[in-house]
Amino acid sequence: QVQLVESGGGLVQAGGSLTLSCAVSGSIFSINAMGWYRQAPGKQRELVAAITSGGRTNYADSVKDRFTISRDNAKNTVDLQMNSLKPEDTAVYYCNVDVTIPSGYEDRYWGQGTQVTVSS
Repeated sequence: QVQLVESGGGLVQAGGSLTLSCAVSGSIFSINAMGWYRQAPGKQRELVAAITSGGRTNYADSVKDRFTISRDNAKNTVDLQMNSLKPEDTAVYYCNVDVTIPSGYEDRYWGQGTQVTVSS
């Protein structure tokens, strides 16, 4: 089994900052891509940022130059530093990882979600 535990969400004023963290544990052989998605009320879940095992990053246009994704391969964690937050960033944020377990099977896992609310 693979578990993802997210932390760091909350309420912040527009222009403020938050950092989301996701810790991955369990029966893991390797962690491949890691990322953060978000889902606002009435909208589809969308990719916010992703990072490969080699450190290559990809961002949604709406968060470029404001958000930074990083990972610690030794600790099996992925963080999302969010600066200059806007009310439209309000959503439930989900951690997502592609994990290879010791048997060689690869699958995608999701965190439980953490609420980020940005007030105007």
